[in-house]
Amino acid sequence: MPERRPSVARALPRAGRALPERSRALPELCRSRSGGPLRGRGEARPGAASSAEREMLAWASAQIHCQFHASENRVALPPSDGSKHDVQAENETVFVPNRGERGQCILSTPPKILFCDLRLDPGESKSYSYCETLPIDGPPSFRGQSVKYVYKLTIGCQRVNSPIKLLRVPFRVLVLHGLKDYQFPQDEAVAPSNPFLEEEEGLKKDSRLADLATELLMVATSRRSLHLYNISNTRGKVGTFCIFKTVYKIGEDVIGTFNFSEGDIPCLQFSVSLQTEESIQEEFQRRRGQPVSFSTHARHQEACLHTAQSSFSLPIPLSSTPGFTTNIVSLKWRLHFEFVTSGESAGTCLVRGSQSEAVTWTGVEQMEVDTFSWDLPIKVLPTNPILASYVSQFSNTNSITI
Repeated sequence: MPERRPSVARALPRAGRALPERSRALPELCRSRSGGPLRGRGEARPGAASSAEREMLAWASAQIHCQFHASENRVALPPSDGSKHDVQAENETVFVPNRGERGQCILSTPPKILFCDLRLDPGESKSYSYCETLPIDGPPSFRGQSVKYVYKLTIGCQRVNSPIKLLRVPFRVLVLHGLKDYQFPQDEAVAPSNPFLEEEEGLKKDSRLADLATELLMVATSRRSLHLYNISNTRGKVGTFCIFKTVYKIGEDVIGTFNFSEGDIPCLQFSVSLQTEESIQEEFQRRRGQPVSFSTHARHQEACLHTAQSSFSLPIPLSSTPGFTTNIVSLKWRLHFEFVTSGESAGTCLVRGSQSEAVTWTGVEQMEVDTFSWDLPIKVLPTNPILASYVSQFSNTNSITI
């Protein structure tokens, strides 16, 4: 069963954007009447015990970090500075969110304390909320062949006289560029504000930014203009290809049409693949001139002999990552075309019996063919985080035993 990961849009003029409401709620703490160990809400509890003392937790904190993983065979990273090693990271009484994880922590938010010296009576429960702003210069969530960027919300809690327990909740981050330098209208900037409604005003501003991001995505991906491309090889023209836009959101369909009626060379078969191109920046390549990595997300193949017109529709998966660029890796989208053509007669017409009978068309048994390919770059942008979260329809709960 796929793990449900809430999606977070990060395209704000300030540091970033807070987690969505579903990501803010932390596991509810509940003290069992039996006096047993403290467990998360919804977790099975042991049998009855004789003790009914109050449970005491020393503290709980939350922090977000982005973990970077790189393939040693493809990426050559500079050596890490061992002098910056923190000896406290090995101490079980220190809150280190990325303790024990592989890779490098390239981004982390300041830790926030949820509570201190919490005492729970038998049957009593407490709920806490967490809200954080992500930095604007961080990468999106990405799992490629060469590198990976993984975001996690880590909750640390310590019971009195016990080691720290960590709960890591992975989530997805989508990046939209273009809102960093956005300025609100002057009438909104000088409007009187209520100091007692600071939180509500912040949420209102985030709502305006979310609406602006949705509007910019709609404007960028709704523009349509006819793009015509002539398909030809060394022997002559094969046909034409038509597409109405080259900018899409994840979750949309890439639609294109072919016209082979104007071609001089018959096309026997064509295929179209929706691919991502993952390339490592030159200074971080393990080998000079190493090839880029391609991933195919959708493919359409069709035999088109004696076909005047044809079309295709390739869906962009909601689980895919929009194009982006960092100092280490860049991700681009493209349509990869492959055509199989022939320079001979496309077929032979055989008539059986008298001319009044039906005409039967039969193909030749052998034919010389030529194969050539073509790449058309396209641009893929993020979509609404709520829509992206529909990748998994199953609810996800996380618990920790302290």
